[in-house]
Amino acid sequence: MLILNSLNKLTNIIMNSIQRANRDLMRGINRSVILNVIKIHGPISRADIAHMTGLSPATVTSITGLLIEEDLIFEKSTGDSSGGRPPILLALNPQGGFVIGIKLMELHAVAALTDLNATVLAKATIKMPNKELESVIDELTLLVEDLIRKNKISKKRLFGIGIGLAGVIDSINGVLRKSPFFGWKDVPLSDRLHSRLKVPIFLDNDVNTLTLGEKWLDNGVHADNYVVITVGRGIGMGIVINRQIYRGKGGGAGEFGHLVVNQDGPVCDCGKRGCLESYLGDQALLTRAREDVNASIRDIDDLIQIAESGNSAAIHLLNWAGDLLGQEIANLINLFDPKLIIISGEGVRMGDPFFSSMREAIQKNAVPELYENTEIRINTWSDDVWARGAASLVIGELFNSPIQKEERTGKAQ
Repeated sequence: MLILNSLNKLTNIIMNSIQRANRDLMRGINRSVILNVIKIHGPISRADIAHMTGLSPATVTSITGLLIEEDLIFEKSTGDSSGGRPPILLALNPQGGFVIGIKLMELHAVAALTDLNATVLAKATIKMPNKELESVIDELTLLVEDLIRKNKISKKRLFGIGIGLAGVIDSINGVLRKSPFFGWKDVPLSDRLHSRLKVPIFLDNDVNTLTLGEKWLDNGVHADNYVVITVGRGIGMGIVINRQIYRGKGGGAGEFGHLVVNQDGPVCDCGKRGCLESYLGDQALLTRAREDVNASIRDIDDLIQIAESGNSAAIHLLNWAGDLLGQEIANLINLFDPKLIIISGEGVRMGDPFFSSMREAIQKNAVPELYENTEIRINTWSDDVWARGAASLVIGELFNSPIQKEERTGKAQ
C-alpha cells in the first residue's frame, strides 16, 4: 500500500508537471502569434487580433497585458468606431529594448545599435590589429562596451548581440566550425563573448544573418521560399524554405560560391579549382581586370568607373561576370523553384552591365515555367546592412515561437 501511494503521488506530480509545461508552451505559442500579428498588422485592436488569430478575447487581453508590462507593445491610439466606444489600438514598441549587431571581417568589425525595428541608432567600427582569437575577443568586447556606454544603454535593456561572419557556423551551439579568413576551427565564440559581456550572444554565417534580415527588417519579405545571394569579397547564399532558414546538418549550407564551374579553373581560397568565387569574387575580378582592362586598376570601384566611362574592355568583363552568375542562378531556379531571389552585397554597385547580362543568362538557362514565376530583386546597398542583419538574429529570436526555438536548439525554452 505504501508503495502504491508513493507511485500515485509520483504520477500526480508528473501529470501536473506535464500539464503546467503544456500550458506554458501554449501560452508561449500564443504570445508569439500575437506579437507577430501586432508587428505585421499594427496598430491593431484586441478584437481584430482575436479575429485574425482565432484566439479568445480573454486570451488576447491577458497576453497583451503582459506584453505591455514587458514594454514590448503599447496602446498607441484609438481607432475608428462603427458605433460605441472607439477601439484602443496596440503597436510594437520599438524602444522596448535594444539589440547590437556586429559584422566581423578580416581587418575590422562594424557594429550597429538598433531598436526592435532594427532602426540603426548608432554605429561604430573597430580595427582588428591581428587575427589572434584573444585579440579579436578583446576588440569585440571593447566595441560593444563602448557602444553601450556612449549611448547610455543599460545591459538590462539589451536583448542580445548578434554576430555575423564568413565561415561554417554551428548557430545552435554558437561555435565557429571553420573560418576562411581567420583560420580558426571549432571556436566556441558565443560562450567566449558571453563570459565577457554577460548578455545573450547569437552567432551565424554572415549571409544567413543578411537573409534573416530580409525576413525581419523594415516591411519584411513574406515569401515562404526565397534565396539571398551576396556578391562581393565572396559569393554567398542564404536559403529560406517554408519561412525557416536552411543551414544544413552542420551549418554549412549555402556555399554557392564554391560550386565548381570549371574543374580546371583557378585555385580557390577553399583549395579546390574552378569555384564560382574564384571567378566572381572581388579579388578574382580585379586580377582579370588588371590583365584585360588596365594594369593600374586598384579596386572594384575603379573597374566600375572605367566601365561607366564607356571602356569596352571593362564593360565586356562585367557582362561576362554577370552572364556567369546568371547561369548559376538559373540552376538554382531549376533546383529550388524559389518565389523570390534577392541579390545583395557590396557587388550590387556593379550596375547595369553586370545585371543586364545576369538577367539575360537566367532567362536563357532556367526552365521557362519556373523562371516566369520567380521574382529577381536587386537590393540597394549601405554600409550598415550587414550589421543590421546580424541584429536580426536577436530580433528574430524575440518573435520566434517556443516550437521554433525548440527546433533550433533541440531543447524546450
